[in-house]
Amino acid sequence: MQSGRNHLPEGKRRELAHVVDTVRAGFAAAIAHRTQPRYRMGKLLKIVLFGSYARGDWVEDPVGRYFSDYDLLVVVNHDDLTDIAEFWEATENRLLADLSAGTVLRTPVSLIYHSLDDVNEKLRLGRYFFMDILKDGIVLFEEPGFSFAEPLPLSREQALRETQDYFDDWFKSATNFETLAKSAQTNGMPKEAAFLFHQAVERFYHCLFLVRTLWSPKSHNLNRLRDMAEELEPTLKDVWPRTGRFEKRCYALLRDAYVKARYAPSYRITADELAWIAGRVQVLQALVESACEARIEDLVRAA
Repeated sequence: MQSGRNHLPEGKRRELAHVVDTVRAGFAAAIAHRTQPRYRMGKLLKIVLFGSYARGDWVEDPVGRYFSDYDLLVVVNHDDLTDIAEFWEATENRLLADLSAGTVLRTPVSLIYHSLDDVNEKLRLGRYFFMDILKDGIVLFEEPGFSFAEPLPLSREQALRETQDYFDDWFKSATNFETLAKSAQTNGMPKEAAFLFHQAVERFYHCLFLVRTLWSPKSHNLNRLRDMAEELEPTLKDVWPRTGRFEKRCYALLRDAYVKARYAPSYRITADELAWIAGRVQVLQALVESACEARIEDLVRAA
């Protein structure tokens, strides 16, 4: 693990200090009035910057409207404290408000939450995602006395077997949801089709994460999955255009479909919007398949 942030501009260092303060204050507020011992004794153990800002290859492209996130691993002392709705939603909302205001924060923030035991178990299982965090990550905050475990890399044969299993399972599942979505689209069920396309996209992203890192974030948040997947596989940035009003509206309808297409009477999606989404899902499917097959071929050659 690293501790220095000197490769970051001063403005970025100030932003990260604000984010750390916000996460710590939000967690303290979330557990302040808890009476159950496992919550009252909850501890925030580490905040680790990983991804492009840790490596030094972040992107800020105003023309293409693509900006790298601050990717942060938040480590707590037990799994119950990773529940986003219970402990972290207010913090995430505060950071979004700060981003919208554009004064103390101008860079998007993506947070993932794990217990120390969970991270250490994944390191012992050779999960590339956490091994890369251990190698490249920058510690922004930590309580003393809580160390990460030594990673135990998988053999090439084990990695190939697990990777192939994940691809076979998740790519098939994603494709099945895409097929169901097209059927609903054809049969005049636009809300159902939108929800099923959301499920297909979510599963294609999870497939990519699992094949490339043997890990996937526990999230239905399409923005978060999209941003993390595009950092992992930059070719995916072209799947969802961020400039045109129609394209942005269609993506927003897909993003919101997980909840609103099922429960909100006001949710409406037109045939043209659904057709555009269907086309982009096909593009995503092809790119994910190509990226996953390339990863499997690399492991086959190395095994």
